[in-house]
Amino acid sequence: MFTACELGVFDLLLESGEPLSTDVIAARLGTSTTGMERLLDACVGLKLLAVELTQEGALYRNTDISNIYLTKSSPKSQYHIMMYYSNTVYLCWHYLADAVREGRNQYERAFHISSEDPFGAMYRSEEEMLKFMAGQNSVWSVCGRDVLVAFDLSPFKQVCDMGGGGGALAREYVSLYPNSTVTIYDLPKVIQVAKEQFVPPEEHRITFHEGDFFNDSLPEAELYILSKILHDWDDDKCRQLLAKVYKACKPGGGVLLVESLLNEDKSGPLETQLYSMNMLVQTEGKERTAAEYSKLLKTAGFREIQVKRTGKLYDAVLGRK
Repeated sequence: MFTACELGVFDLLLESGEPLSTDVIAARLGTSTTGMERLLDACVGLKLLAVELTQEGALYRNTDISNIYLTKSSPKSQYHIMMYYSNTVYLCWHYLADAVREGRNQYERAFHISSEDPFGAMYRSEEEMLKFMAGQNSVWSVCGRDVLVAFDLSPFKQVCDMGGGGGALAREYVSLYPNSTVTIYDLPKVIQVAKEQFVPPEEHRITFHEGDFFNDSLPEAELYILSKILHDWDDDKCRQLLAKVYKACKPGGGVLLVESLLNEDKSGPLETQLYSMNMLVQTEGKERTAAEYSKLLKTAGFREIQVKRTGKLYDAVLGRK
């Protein structure tokens, strides 16, 4: 799947508007015929392509799932996150045994970059940072609405999206709750790229605040969104961050955690268990249960904690001050 995305197989088949032979696909994408034939057949096995046997030979076309999620031009395209997984995540997984032995991420082995600074590794070049931000945006194009309607968030008019990156969740928020404003809080270099590449200047309901949320002050808000933030960090760092959020939060305000929740006995879901392995090879954190997140919130001072499972990859936990 990664290779077919990278080579442009799904984009070519979408643009052609008709099924194509191996020879044509290989010629247009500049690959060998023998290699392309095997790749196409494997994609048929994965249900990413369909094949029709004709007198002229095998003709391949996209399935609905690849048209929707794997072509660059689709509004729900996951192409950018696939490329991030292929070029960064996949390389870290090569050292999974080392990660299990040592209990820490594998950026040093994979990229010769200090494992002490996981985001320094993810943002190791402007190109990698752009890939990561575009990838996160593509995730929220599919999952954003579900987590933002899990609770009625309309009472919160002043929102801070912590580590809001490329702004896809912020844009979804102001689309669902048009009377609200969202401040994206992120590192200066991330904010710069978000302004230049992802958030149109005419979107006046979204503003930006540069900072490092562990070391700098937080802007005051009624609701803080931490989407896929706490799973990057160990319990001590999570407690430290949530205490800062509680202190900055207006009375009556709240915090919304968006995370992939493990079952209470950690028996599943499989996606979340594998995601937790990914946190091991890439970050300092892990996936947690609803009870574990609730305990972190209570320790920071939050009350009236509610949990909503969306039935999709990401769930929502709301705590009030």
